[in-house]
Amino acid sequence: MTTTLKQLLAEREALEHKITELRAVEQSEAIIKIRALVDEYELTANDIFPSKSAGKTPKTSTTKVAAKYKDPLSGALWSGRGRQPTWLAGKNKEDFLIV
Repeated sequence: MTTTLKQLLAEREALEHKITELRAVEQSEAIIKIRALVDEYELTANDIFPSKSAGKTPKTSTTKVAAKYKDPLSGALWSGRGRQPTWLAGKNKEDFLIV
């Protein structure tokens, strides 16, 4: 008994149709079970699907940097990072270095 290409293609199509039907039935049954468990244990969406950022540290964490400059009048400090403070504007930074 030889099988032809047409026969095999027809069998594949029939199997794919059965698979699609069975998948739909099983998904429906799974949804019913899941909803029953959610109701029974009073679960929330956040219990089942917690936010992705929960418990994780931010990717860009900031670390403290030691101060490099100090205003002798006010005692204000600056690390040399970020925007330059007004008390240092137009002045030589080296005069305010912390030794």
